[in-house]
Amino acid sequence: MEWETPWVDDKVVDIKGETGILASYSELSDEDVKENNFISIDSVLPDELLERILAYLPIASIFRAGSVCKKWNEIVHSRRFLQNISSVVSRKPWYFMFTSAGEPAGRAYDPMVRKWYSIELRCDGTSRWFIDSSCGLVCFIDHDTRNQLYVCNPITKISEKVEMPQCSRDFDYSGLAISVDRSSHSYTIAVVISKDTPDDFVNWILSIYIYCSEVMMWVSPVTETLTGWRGGDDCVICDGVLYFLIYSTRGLGFTGNRHGLLTYNLSSPSSSGMLIDSFIPVPCCLTCGRLMNLKDKLVLVGGIGKQEQPGIIKGIGIWVLKGKDWEEVARMPHKYFQGFGEFDDVFASSGFDNLIYIQSYGAPCLLMFDMKLKEWKWSQKCPVLKRFPLQLFTGFCFEPRLDISP
Repeated sequence: MEWETPWVDDKVVDIKGETGILASYSELSDEDVKENNFISIDSVLPDELLERILAYLPIASIFRAGSVCKKWNEIVHSRRFLQNISSVVSRKPWYFMFTSAGEPAGRAYDPMVRKWYSIELRCDGTSRWFIDSSCGLVCFIDHDTRNQLYVCNPITKISEKVEMPQCSRDFDYSGLAISVDRSSHSYTIAVVISKDTPDDFVNWILSIYIYCSEVMMWVSPVTETLTGWRGGDDCVICDGVLYFLIYSTRGLGFTGNRHGLLTYNLSSPSSSGMLIDSFIPVPCCLTCGRLMNLKDKLVLVGGIGKQEQPGIIKGIGIWVLKGKDWEEVARMPHKYFQGFGEFDDVFASSGFDNLIYIQSYGAPCLLMFDMKLKEWKWSQKCPVLKRFPLQLFTGFCFEPRLDISP
């Protein structure tokens, strides 16, 4: 498997090489020591041990290791190395940040080494995408043409195009979710679209389209008319169930929460019944909500609205769904909330494993929350600068992997 390697930006990343000698001079003759100023570790380490050492390197260093010599290049591209690397070390998710400039290029943050990399996605020149990721693969649909769906590995740049069903291209709102099977590497894609009914702003037609990579086809869509609710742009697949947020279409006089959650069982579609019957209330009045799958647990990151002005954000909370009840995990401390500057009522947030990223659309600031340690922390400052007042930033996280391809 060949990779493209120009995604590493040396102006952003400063990786210093060190020469190490992993053998004692007592094992070598005096003549060997006189004739050589250094010792190649290839000559003293078995291949399996060398592979294991290289597997513990950061992703960027693995790419550089492949340029050291022919043997190392063969090792890091070998099938055995790629199969073993995922089980050797667990890597934290990266965060890819980009602007609204209509370019597929952006910066990816590695929290393990606290560095930003220049990276470019395999897509056409537009930033208007519906995006989701799972197990090292990123899935995105072009918002403008609505007929291009791509699945790619942003590290290796290997991508695949999936043709969208013709009937799924006409919508007002759309959400996208992908789930990858870690054993077979097959994947399932769910697209949730909403379209208003003619001359009726209360009733909305919601449809769910499911694609399975094993059979390389879309299954028959599920369609239901919702009264007083519409779908949005946020959904996720968690433990075989599709979760998606819905939004109230009732007028200004409506006093209840303007967000809700619906579910659809992908493992047993026939038992799902009416979608609206799966309704789960959100934990509080939200300005926006972001769903994510953290270790097969559904997590909601939401903007908490003011009681007297529900559309104005006063803070950010994190909840975990247990059954049909929400358990609060954390609330963003006020000093971090203020650290974003002018924070919009809506924001970007995604996560994987135990790590959650939160980003304001108005600035390249990135905040992290560790679910296990219950710790808030800023990322290193992103090298992308805000060039004009209305410039917008967004992003998503993904698991950095070399061993998976669409």
